[in-house]
Amino acid sequence: MFFEYSEWHNERISLGLVQKLAIKSVLFSGTTKYQNIQIIDTVPYGRCLILDGKIQSTEYDEFIYHELLVHPAMLCFPDPMRILLAGGGEGASAREILRHNSVEKLTMVDLDKELVDLCINFFPSMNKGVFEDPRLEVKFMDILEYLKNSNEIFDVIIFDLPDSAEGSPVSQLYTYSFYKMAYKRLSPNGVIVTQSGPTDYLNYREVFPAIHNTINQIFPSVASLSESIPSFGDSWGFTIGSLSKNPNDFNFQEIDNELLRRGIADLNFYDGFSHAGSINLPKYLRNAIVSETRIITEENPLHVY
Repeated sequence: MFFEYSEWHNERISLGLVQKLAIKSVLFSGTTKYQNIQIIDTVPYGRCLILDGKIQSTEYDEFIYHELLVHPAMLCFPDPMRILLAGGGEGASAREILRHNSVEKLTMVDLDKELVDLCINFFPSMNKGVFEDPRLEVKFMDILEYLKNSNEIFDVIIFDLPDSAEGSPVSQLYTYSFYKMAYKRLSPNGVIVTQSGPTDYLNYREVFPAIHNTINQIFPSVASLSESIPSFGDSWGFTIGSLSKNPNDFNFQEIDNELLRRGIADLNFYDGFSHAGSINLPKYLRNAIVSETRIITEENPLHVY
């Protein structure tokens, strides 16, 4: 069976470790002004979005990433109404945000209109028509410029951004000054959340504890979560900075009751029980967070391998 496939997607996970996915068909391959994009159908994970050689989402397991990115942060704020989403071109993060029945307006800021248009066309199973929802407003611009120039205030800000890579302007979106800028755009009791890179034992030192420590310089309440994302070939981290409730304080039943109250009853990954598994980090991650001294700045950015 291994040799029946002639095309493979090869992705470096860490030094000396490569993940290979058998490709059934290539649906799109090209370069926009901002990034290289591939959309492929694979044997193990179905349809995949690949940016600059790295898997961003797959039909098989995107729900793990997007449910964990969105819902713990949204539950920290009582009945959030105004949400800012940075990135998330597939529409899956917007899909999860708009499940919350209190949301009146979601502003999505994404740099690459070509990417979003491709995702609308090729990933209807992910976005589920969310771009037609009247509560969603999409702005095609740099999130850094948006935060600098906007006076809007948000209850929850969600950063669904690509990894920080050496030489990429995305590196500036994981810094103290950037998080401080987001902090100033929050309402009282506001919340931010960002994806925080790999958390497996090979790669966790790269950015995960430093992102936690950087956000901890700004917010009075910070929590990090981790969960395995099979298509990433890794476990992955998420960090929440809150001016109100800390996700560590939720109990099983409280989460399930609140999801039900908000009209969210059909998630595939996230509930009170899985929340406990994600928030209770393994010892090596807890130790790394406690001992971390790095603060990410524009002058000293950090990068994922």
